[in-house]
Amino acid sequence: MIIGLTGRNAAGKGTVAQWLVDRGFYFTSLSDAIRGWLAAQGQEPTRDNLTAAGRHLRQTGGAGVLAERTLPVLPADRDCVVDSIRNPAEVQVLRRRSDFVLLEVTADRQVRYQRLRNRARAGDAQSFEEFVRQEEAELTSTSSAGQQLQATAALADLQVSNDGHAEQLQAELAVVLANLRSRLG
Repeated sequence: MIIGLTGRNAAGKGTVAQWLVDRGFYFTSLSDAIRGWLAAQGQEPTRDNLTAAGRHLRQTGGAGVLAERTLPVLPADRDCVVDSIRNPAEVQVLRRRSDFVLLEVTADRQVRYQRLRNRARAGDAQSFEEFVRQEEAELTSTSSAGQQLQATAALADLQVSNDGHAEQLQAELAVVLANLRSRLG
């Protein structure tokens, strides 16, 4: 089974991914393909550089290029979690595997901003206004090569809310995983 993760910045995709890894899932991120390309170009993997490089790679290799680069490295004999799915074409590529499921992780904007401030990751917005601007830019793009979180989220098979405590999210994930295992085998 492949569980793909999508969601807005600081919604908790990394938390969900770690929960799955703790249950034996192999982890990769579409952003890893971008990070590798940036490293080859001698550039730092800042949020702005990741966004620009992702756009460049999609423009030159097609909107699903990050998933195209990732799909062959997924182990066939393990459950996998793929983080950072931000474009509908990436979903289309990953759906080539019949055991692919797209999970959207959601959380209230204020909750996400507070998490972002608490994690203090390089490249994260320094003000709520900047956070909103970054988010709006990631939601929709007039270019098929851009980030299209809204259109990608619309393709989600399942959704989990991460507005509450970690225990609530973990309980919801346990139910989701049990249902997926019974459905996909």
